[in-house]
Amino acid sequence: MLQSLSQPRWAKGILGGALFAALLLGLAVSQRQWLATLQDRSTAAQSYERQDQATAATLALAQKLPTFGFDNLVADWFFLQFLQYFGDTEVRAVAGYDLSPEFFKVVIPNDPYYRMFYLFLSGSTSNFAAQPEQSVAIIAQGLERLTPTLPNDSFYVWRYKGVDELLYLADGEAAQQSFQAAADWARQSSHPDAEFIAANSQGTADFLALNPVSKQAQANAWASVLANAFDDATRQRAINRIEELGGTVTISESGGISLQMPPDD
Repeated sequence: MLQSLSQPRWAKGILGGALFAALLLGLAVSQRQWLATLQDRSTAAQSYERQDQATAATLALAQKLPTFGFDNLVADWFFLQFLQYFGDTEVRAVAGYDLSPEFFKVVIPNDPYYRMFYLFLSGSTSNFAAQPEQSVAIIAQGLERLTPTLPNDSFYVWRYKGVDELLYLADGEAAQQSFQAAADWARQSSHPDAEFIAANSQGTADFLALNPVSKQAQANAWASVLANAFDDATRQRAINRIEELGGTVTISESGGISLQMPPDD
């Protein structure tokens, strides 16, 4: 009786074979889906690469062509193009940020007087594209056309240069000169931030004059990065680096940043 109720051996074989075939089919489908995903990613990467190649060609041409007196318009147009490029995080995650300085090779020569251009130049090129030498060179080019009073916040540009030199190029001597220039220019400016920036920049320059690898100076520079960061990842990186240097960062409810460092540098 028990034997009659049990499945025949051939039935078990068919059932087992069917289950095995189903597993193989499922595996094959999963592999096809995985391959399709890889192909999609590969196709997307190739598309992004072609897109960046076209953008690079446009930027190279724009750096050479005359503007026929529409300098500010050209600068604004290519800065807007940069914002679209930089803000497309999905594409940038695949293709990277290498073209960031190329945009500013068009923007800065055509309008060196707008401070925020330099802020985006420094943040995108040094931090995201990992090309601080390009950032410093473009900033230096713009500074040749600025004065302590034109524009009245031009002292900030020296600070951006100093931050790049200190944190990304590890050139304490060059950074000391930039922060000293920021302090000197701020003292000649009527800008509301000038007094604070003059004192802050002078302090950083003094630290670097005594010690080109000063932890206090580095912490002050990272605090500047924190205050001007575009994204949460950069803010957290700045906080982490300050804490690694022995400092403490406090951010108030209003967004104010307070930095405390041990007395010994």
